[in-house]
Amino acid sequence: MKKIIMFMCCLLAYGLAQAQNVSNYPEKNVTIIVGFPPGTATDTVARIMAERFATKFGKPFIIDNKPGQGGSLGAGVAAAAAPDGHTLLLSATAPFATNPHLYSKLNYDSRKSFAPIGLVTWLPYVMVTNPKSGITSLQDLIDKAKAEPDKYTYASIGNGATTHLMMSMFCSQAGIKMVHVPYKGSSQSQTDVIAGQVDVTFDTVLTLQPHIKAGKLKALATGGLTRTSFLPDVPTVDELGFKGFNGGAWLGLFAPAGTPKAIVERLHKELNITMQEPEVIKKLQGLGSETLLSKNPAEFEEFIQSEYVKWGQRVKESGAKIE
Repeated sequence: MKKIIMFMCCLLAYGLAQAQNVSNYPEKNVTIIVGFPPGTATDTVARIMAERFATKFGKPFIIDNKPGQGGSLGAGVAAAAAPDGHTLLLSATAPFATNPHLYSKLNYDSRKSFAPIGLVTWLPYVMVTNPKSGITSLQDLIDKAKAEPDKYTYASIGNGATTHLMMSMFCSQAGIKMVHVPYKGSSQSQTDVIAGQVDVTFDTVLTLQPHIKAGKLKALATGGLTRTSFLPDVPTVDELGFKGFNGGAWLGLFAPAGTPKAIVERLHKELNITMQEPEVIKKLQGLGSETLLSKNPAEFEEFIQSEYVKWGQRVKESGAKIE
């Protein structure tokens, strides 16, 4: 009986401590680590979120940019921080789902080193070609590539980048062979597609939409499961017959593993409220980004696990590796 009473007392004490953690949180400035340079979409979203959080929580939320290793440098720094809710991480698909399969050494485990808080946004991707390429549709590209394997080319912003893996995934599902032409960034890869030096590329709507509107590029299909609001007339790869095809870049908020559950849940609640504010949605749309939320931290954690498996398979198929 004494043991039961002691156990119940411990549970009560733990519950009170958790409640106190929430009521006093945050006790000081909160740092949001961003593994990408200032001015990038991830950095801009982080600053929008930090501004709103500072108002809601009554303490400054400060952005700390730690670019490098495709976003994984910042993730490593955040993973090693004290798990008290005063260091957070806004990160993307690559550090959690692709980089663990690309880099031989990372100083964190994307599935164990963090307490997932919630999804934030989705950056849709679109496949494009030069209007003068002779490729009239996605099916036309498939037919041409099947008739002449390895004749047609696709550009990416580098080995193992999302632009590479999405085309690799598409080629695998379509049963076609195309030649991969990697570049060091979107600007040059898109320039060469516009010039007809490369046949297609799969990149963000944010960077490609101005060229599509100008008539310099023709949109063939988008990569999400549903049509993007930015290009509502462009079908998805999924609806064109490749069921389950789903690719793009997401952003999510994380805390170091071991952060009190009550703090994680409060941050998740405030995150979802913030990202549904009309002013925030308008700002995100200006970035070519769409709100993407999770119901709770557990759902986000399941999402991370599935993304890890999905993109791991894509990396394996692509043969990409970074030392």
